[in-house]
Amino acid sequence: MELSPGQQRLLFVVVVIVLVGLGFFLIEGRSHGTTAAPATTPTPSASASATASPARAAAAAATPPATEPAATEPAATQPATTAGGANIYQWLPFTQPDLTAAAKTTLAFAKDYVTWNSKESKAAYGATMAGLVTTQEDTTLENDFATAARAAGNAVSTGSGSIDSISSFGPNPASITFSVTLTQQVVPAQGTSASPSQYDITVVSTGAGWQVNNIQLFSVGNQ
Repeated sequence: MELSPGQQRLLFVVVVIVLVGLGFFLIEGRSHGTTAAPATTPTPSASASATASPARAAAAAATPPATEPAATEPAATQPATTAGGANIYQWLPFTQPDLTAAAKTTLAFAKDYVTWNSKESKAAYGATMAGLVTTQEDTTLENDFATAARAAGNAVSTGSGSIDSISSFGPNPASITFSVTLTQQVVPAQGTSASPSQYDITVVSTGAGWQVNNIQLFSVGNQ
């Protein structure tokens, strides 16, 4: 049966609608059918967890945190050096601690040397410097004191010393001679007098440490 033009247009519209609906159905179905399911994380077994945990702990211990700087050792105290960077004590018969100890002995001796009372015995005077001077020098100082005490009459002396420079040094045994200014305050019966003088005081390295083995006026040693 032949369709009229109106029926043909109606049939065409129906066919187009059906095709559009079929195409939409196919597209939706493909979309739903190919959507990947969310991945699931498999639960690790007890043995796997036990093996992995120490490995992670070891890795964490081996790798320091990025925010913490690597530890550094404190800088060691450097010995005295010249402008060229050489250690000056490699050319001297004593070390830096030796020099410090020798200077300490010299200053302690200087104070005791000019601190005395003319009424005390020479043995008492010498005892104040025990350990600071050699046995031979102690005997010399006691005898000098006995002579000076008789000349001073009734007098008391106090004072101290200050190191000005190193005059000389030598080896075997190691020795250092300091130029020292002694400031002495003597109070005799007649009044008060002050007498600063410069001395050369030599200390030597002994089994008991650094000890004074000679003292003389600077002018005497440089005549």
